[in-house]
Amino acid sequence: MEQQKTAFEQGPIRPPNEAHSLLLRFTRNCPWNRCQFCPVYKHKKFAPRKVHEIQEDIHSARLMADEILALSRRLGAGGAVTEKVMSEVFSQTRFGESFRSVAVWLYFGTGACFLQDADNLVLKTEHLVEALETLRATFPEITRVTTYARSRTLVTKSAADLVRIREAGLDRIHIGLETGHDPLLELVEKGVTAAQHIEAGLKVREAGLELSEYIMPGLGGRKMWREHAIDTARVLNAIDPHFIRLRSLRVPRRVPLYKKIADGSFSMQSDDKIAAEILLLIDHLNGITSHVTSDHFMNLLEDLTGTLPEDKDKMRRVIVDYQNLCDEDRVIYRVGRRGGAFSSVDDLRRDPATYRKIEEVVSGLRARGGDEAVEIFITELVDRYI
Repeated sequence: MEQQKTAFEQGPIRPPNEAHSLLLRFTRNCPWNRCQFCPVYKHKKFAPRKVHEIQEDIHSARLMADEILALSRRLGAGGAVTEKVMSEVFSQTRFGESFRSVAVWLYFGTGACFLQDADNLVLKTEHLVEALETLRATFPEITRVTTYARSRTLVTKSAADLVRIREAGLDRIHIGLETGHDPLLELVEKGVTAAQHIEAGLKVREAGLELSEYIMPGLGGRKMWREHAIDTARVLNAIDPHFIRLRSLRVPRRVPLYKKIADGSFSMQSDDKIAAEILLLIDHLNGITSHVTSDHFMNLLEDLTGTLPEDKDKMRRVIVDYQNLCDEDRVIYRVGRRGGAFSSVDDLRRDPATYRKIEEVVSGLRARGGDEAVEIFITELVDRYI
């Protein structure tokens, strides 16, 4: 009988849209790890995992999945992972975190698998292909496999290598573009140029892989916000990625960029200014068919989503509706959004009871410390999740 491991390795992060994916770790940490805005992987050494280690984890996840399906049948659920099955899994201490993560994946039925950590394309092509082939053979029910990768790494891969990787089972690559403005890329030590971002993005698309590019509103601060928006749009227009995902800048104290804020060399943008920056970006996105999404709690306007070019006006309206709020309503919306009560400006009108509660909170904060106390409260609300 095959000996079952009680755990397999998983990394610390994944994209929000991969929350219900099967998470498998192909590399540990980040091979670059110098980005000034990133709080993850700092003081941790990068290491590619050996193919046999990855394969062992894949087989362990398979055994766990099979045990969960067997449990479902014993409980009379016929192989479906129901709430009753989940309750059984989470109530028993013998089932660890890895086992429960597989159960969650089966429960939501996404069919998706996300490969961790920050840059799996740094693996030798033959090793990545071997691991992907094992994954696909072991989990034939998987419908999508995705991973993070760096543009700097992708430009070193040949077109033939990327096609081999796709054919072995990789479907989508997530790239942290962040900005298309070269002086800003240098300032935040991204380790890549705008031209390399374009080259990498085009290589991914030409290999037949789906491409998701992340951009970071607010990264230009008060000095470079306009150049950041316009040059980022220029790079995105050159690539035409399948997805453009917004990830607004947040800088808690443990992030390296905080030192520049402390010494006055970098000034954060306000929420209102970031809204104007995103509007400028959208106005400069032309000739592409990307789907834009704001699927992250750090973003002020979660409902800013649509496919270009047909939804451009709709996305503009989301921002303009926020800008047209009176000063007090913008503050109440910001507090509600950061506290998880609101996801769109329309929620202000849909939920008057919540509006009044937040209004009381804001009034209390102002009574104790003025507008500065409100801003500190908003910052603490969002930064606690980073």
